[in-house]
Amino acid sequence: MSVYDSARILIVDDEQYIRDLLSRMLSAEGYVCESAASGEEAVKLLESNEYQVVLADILMPGMSGLDLLTYIRSMHRDVAVLMATGVTDRKTAIEALDVGAYGYIIKPFDRNELLIHVAGALQRREMTLLSEKYERELEERVRERTKEVRDREEEVVLRLIAAAGYRDDETGAHIRRIGLYSYEIARALGWSLKLSERLKLAAPMHDIGKIGIPDRILRKPGSLTREEFEIMKRHTEIGAAILDGSRVPLLQMARDIAYGHHERYDGSGYPRGLVGQEIQESCLIVAVVDVYDALIHHRVYRPALPEDKALEIMRAGGGDHFGERVFECFLDLLPTIRGIVEEVKEVRIDHVSAITMGRDNLMPVAESQIFM
Repeated sequence: MSVYDSARILIVDDEQYIRDLLSRMLSAEGYVCESAASGEEAVKLLESNEYQVVLADILMPGMSGLDLLTYIRSMHRDVAVLMATGVTDRKTAIEALDVGAYGYIIKPFDRNELLIHVAGALQRREMTLLSEKYERELEERVRERTKEVRDREEEVVLRLIAAAGYRDDETGAHIRRIGLYSYEIARALGWSLKLSERLKLAAPMHDIGKIGIPDRILRKPGSLTREEFEIMKRHTEIGAAILDGSRVPLLQMARDIAYGHHERYDGSGYPRGLVGQEIQESCLIVAVVDVYDALIHHRVYRPALPEDKALEIMRAGGGDHFGERVFECFLDLLPTIRGIVEEVKEVRIDHVSAITMGRDNLMPVAESQIFM
């Protein structure tokens, strides 16, 4: 008796005597056999029963064997299919192999050949299932490993931002929104999911360099003097220096953003005065959402502005500041942006507890001043 004696086989042929013959041959070896007189009947049986092998005639009225094979490969991929054909249909049988048949048997049937083909199909099916299981488990391990790496990267982000957060009293809602805004704009601009998610984590580190700015300037409630503003501008270089030299792609992106998020498309920004496409798109994305969020929320140096007033200010120099491509995308996404504003409210939390609250909680960060 075959080691696969419990296997269920569906025999599909429009001729009764062939169905009976195949059933007798296979049942004698311990296989459990059922039969269908047409492709349409076979489909119904496949929808309500489990089979390991389907043995189907190629030439049948109505739904042909090839049609049935195509259906099975689409809807029941775990089922092994063998095709039965006459000598004159050998070419069609070979074509069936390209569609996904496990093999074909030439009529009239030889008992030993039939049993060898069925046993071979079952063995190949088992190996295929084991291979697919291994691939799924491997993919799951890769996903788990990727998640571990992402979690470590997020922890780096949270700890860096938390360190900067000790310098002032601003809420973490701002930096969380910056990440969410940036992600949405990046996706709308055609960025890949992987890079967009990286930007979502890197963007909140844009002002990490303010950890090196003196409190008398960082927390000053009024306007800065020219000399104070020159000191404030150094936060871009300080941030880049903090993040420089890493081999982690997330921190490399964060370094570029920290260094370049105050560059302006027309060349009037700082610290390098870059122009147009010399500025990385990630920097322009963070710049536009940082300005927007700062304008519509209260800051130590001025009260929040109504959104219409904020947009009026931004439109006055939108293309010159952020570039037309990024600014127009931002405007198109305003409904989504407003949804993020509504979802992520200003909430003040304790600095120390913030580190242990996880990635979905708000974190305190250094103050983001509009054009600083």
